Amino acid sequence: MAHTTVLLTLGRLPKGLELARCLHRAGCRVVVADPFGSHLSKPSRAVAKSYRVVAPRSDPAGFRRDLLEIIRAEAVDLIIPVSEEVPYVSALEPMLPAGVHLLAPNLTDLMRLHDKLAFVEDVKRAGLNAPETMAVSDPAARALTEAVDYVVKPALGCSGTGLRFGARGTALTSSDLSAGNIVQKRVYGRELSSMTFAREGLTFGTVIYEGLTRAGTVAICFRRIDDAPGVEAWIRDYVSHTGHTGFIAFDLIVDDAGIAWPIECNPRLTSGLHFMDHDTLADAVLERSGQGAKAIGVKPGRTFQEAHTALTKTYAAIARPKEFFRRLGLLFSSRDVLWSWRDPLPFLLMTPMSWRILRDVIFRGSSFGEAATHDIEWPSEREPTRPSTETGATPQNAALGQ
Repeated sequence: MAHTTVLLTLGRLPKGLELARCLHRAGCRVVVADPFGSHLSKPSRAVAKSYRVVAPRSDPAGFRRDLLEIIRAEAVDLIIPVSEEVPYVSALEPMLPAGVHLLAPNLTDLMRLHDKLAFVEDVKRAGLNAPETMAVSDPAARALTEAVDYVVKPALGCSGTGLRFGARGTALTSSDLSAGNIVQKRVYGRELSSMTFAREGLTFGTVIYEGLTRAGTVAICFRRIDDAPGVEAWIRDYVSHTGHTGFIAFDLIVDDAGIAWPIECNPRLTSGLHFMDHDTLADAVLERSGQGAKAIGVKPGRTFQEAHTALTKTYAAIARPKEFFRRLGLLFSSRDVLWSWRDPLPFLLMTPMSWRILRDVIFRGSSFGEAATHDIEWPSEREPTRPSTETGATPQNAALGQ
C-alpha cells in the first residue's frame, strides 16, 4: 500500500522531524498538525504544509475536529501520531473517512499499553516477567513499601511527572496516595530504552539504546546497544502476544542476573527512531516490503544527540569538572539529530521555532519533557472514553467537522 499524503499529529519534537524527513525521502507528501504555531518541523523542506490545531488536553473534541478538517482538506491517506497526543488521535478511528488509515492501536488496546498498571498485568498474562506493581489504594501496597525499595508514579503519567522513589520501610505520603497512582517494586540495574515497529505482532525492527545525558528524565544524548539479546527476545515475545501494529517502545531495567524487567510501555515514537535507517523504515511504515517482513536497518554511528539541549546541559555541569568534560566529550563525538545539509533550517532556526518550550524551561523551571508535552499529554486523572457522540457525526460527515 503506497500512501501519498501523511499527516503527523505533532511537529515540535525531533522525532517528528525525523519521521517527516524519512517519509519525504520515500516520496510522501507530509503534512504536520501541532497546537504550537511555530515548531521545529515547520521550516523543514520535508513538510509540505503545517497546521495549527487546538491543544488536545484542553479541548479534545476541538482537536479531533481540527484533525478531521485537515484530513478532508489535504486528502490524507495515512495518520501517524508522534508523541503523548496518541490517545486523542487513536480516538479518531471510528470517525475516519473510508480509505484513511491510522497507524496506531484502537483506543482500548492503546490505553492498556499506556496505563502502567494495566500494562504490567498484561505482561504477566503473557507469561513474561514484570516487577510487582499495584494501585496505591490496594491493601497490599503498604506491605510492598515495607518489604522493598519502591517507586510511586501516576498510572497514566508521562515524562517523569509525579515520579517519586521511596526507601524500604518509608511510608507513602499523602501525595503518593492520590487517585490514579501506582506503587512498583524498584528494580536496580542497567536502564535501557527501546523502540520497535511491528505489524500484527510481527516485529520489523527494534532499536535498544541507553541515555547518556538527560534533561530531567528525558534522554538528550543516547547510545545504541547491540549486546542485549534478552531484551530483544522479551520485546519480540510481548509484541507477538499483543498483535501490535505501529510503533511501540519500552523502558526496561536489566538486573545483575541479566533479566530484563519492563518498567513501562510507550505506544508511540521515541528517540530510538533516530537510529533507524530511513529507506527500510519507510518501506515498513508504508508497507512497501513486498512478500515477507523486511528488517529495518540502522544508521551508521551509535551515538546521537539533540545538540542544542545537550550544549545547555554541558554548561550546566561546569561546576562539576568530571561531569562537564564527560558531557563535552559526548557533545563532540555524537551525531546531531537535527542537522542535515539537505534540510538545514530546523537546526538553524531551532531557538525561535522552539521558543515556547525553551521559555517554560528557562523562566518557569519546567523540565524539557514537561514543557514539550503539557498541552498534549493524557491527564493522569482522566479515564478514556470513545468520542462516538461528540459530534453526532458519521465517518463520512465527521470529516467535515460537523
